[in-house]
Amino acid sequence: MSSTNMTGNKSVVIAGGGIAGLSAGIALVKQGYQVEVYEKRPMLGGKWSSWRDADGDWIETGLHVFFGAYDEIFTLMRDLGVYDHILWKNHVMTYTLSKGDRFEFRTRKLPSPFHLLPAALENKFFSWREKLTLIGALYPMLFGSPAYYAEQDNQTYKQWNDMMGIDQRMFSKMFIPMTLALKFLAADRISARIVLEVIGIFLRQNNASRIGFLRGSPQQHLIGPMADFITSHGGRIHADSKVERIEMSADGTRVAALHIRAGTAEPQPVTADHFLMALPIHNLKRLIPESLKSQPYFEGLTRLNGVPVLTVHLWTDKQVSHIDNCLFSPDGVIPVYADMANTTPEYRRPGDTDGANMAGRGSRFQFVVAPADELMSLSDEEIVARVWANVCDVFPDASANARIIKSAVVRVPQSVYGPLPGLDKYRVPQASPVSNLFLAGGYTIQKFYDSMEGACRSGNRAANALIARDCGLAWHPTQ
Repeated sequence: MSSTNMTGNKSVVIAGGGIAGLSAGIALVKQGYQVEVYEKRPMLGGKWSSWRDADGDWIETGLHVFFGAYDEIFTLMRDLGVYDHILWKNHVMTYTLSKGDRFEFRTRKLPSPFHLLPAALENKFFSWREKLTLIGALYPMLFGSPAYYAEQDNQTYKQWNDMMGIDQRMFSKMFIPMTLALKFLAADRISARIVLEVIGIFLRQNNASRIGFLRGSPQQHLIGPMADFITSHGGRIHADSKVERIEMSADGTRVAALHIRAGTAEPQPVTADHFLMALPIHNLKRLIPESLKSQPYFEGLTRLNGVPVLTVHLWTDKQVSHIDNCLFSPDGVIPVYADMANTTPEYRRPGDTDGANMAGRGSRFQFVVAPADELMSLSDEEIVARVWANVCDVFPDASANARIIKSAVVRVPQSVYGPLPGLDKYRVPQASPVSNLFLAGGYTIQKFYDSMEGACRSGNRAANALIARDCGLAWHPTQ
């Protein structure tokens, strides 16, 4: 039976043109559905959007990296012919510290978890006493069951760390940047569950923590190809089109239409057989009809809130960092960052040199600035000044004669959902109780949360749930 016959050319409206919505769209057009994607912003990509500024330089919404633990997004990229656009870096995690101090965790090609043991044993930044405090925590990190991880959602990662007796210096220098990189939340706010799940993946899989960068912008090397696949298979994509309201059927069992405002025009109802919402949690909450909010599935979602995110881009006239990888820093407000002039060849400016001779190259930094709650109200100039002070602190010699030639600050007041303790139980399956409504996003059930992999997985699962329900087949949420 052909996919077209299976679906009967049924129509699907997808709200949200990020990776989750586009992944769902790709899966659905492959099965013969008539797909329409609506995105409220002028550009696609959502949390992974990118655009050129007036100088022709690419600006990204956030720092986008791939981890070796990912799976489904790599399958998608291979299908699109862009997997080779990932540039994999050496399997080492570099921490840049105040006054120019450094330490590294460099993995070896050994069976997991032994691939990390040499990194721990050879590390001279931490004393043996400090390293030995990790021993008691390794077992639950490595062998924690799903039930164990679920139980840890009742406390913060800081509380779990204190309970396990991990040395406070090791905690602050090594683990705090990881929590901020994961969800932009401090260790005394983020649920222990999400941190332990991610650390467990990194410990159990040899290449899980290896990092890759795209050779250029997400728009050119990921988002654009995803959109092109949809349109080349008969789907349509509408940018600058905001969902204003969900209209329910008279009996309240189905979505009748989405009311969508294109540009400045009046909202118009858009009908379809099925509707798939791939929106940030704050936008989804705004749209949930009052008639649905009393249902446990939707009521739980109303308890989730977005986290503010700041990304700062800095261009300098001289090269400050020579490290071709993601960098972590526990000291200041730049927990995770990269010099994109090293990691991302297409971001180098004309005239920048390559290879061993890099004397003519300036740095092109991209920083996650977190936690951002108290920084959002500052001016761009104040934020850039704080970031540059951190750079000068961790690269005191290289920054001495360097100056900023350009900067950009990207503010996202509400981005990923905030996994505070006790909230994981409100994440939901992608198939909603409404017969033709499906959800995709980090707040739906899958183990990679709001990462690129998590977005792709949630989109795939939403599409699969839709297809299964359409064909009268059983479907169960999976990680």
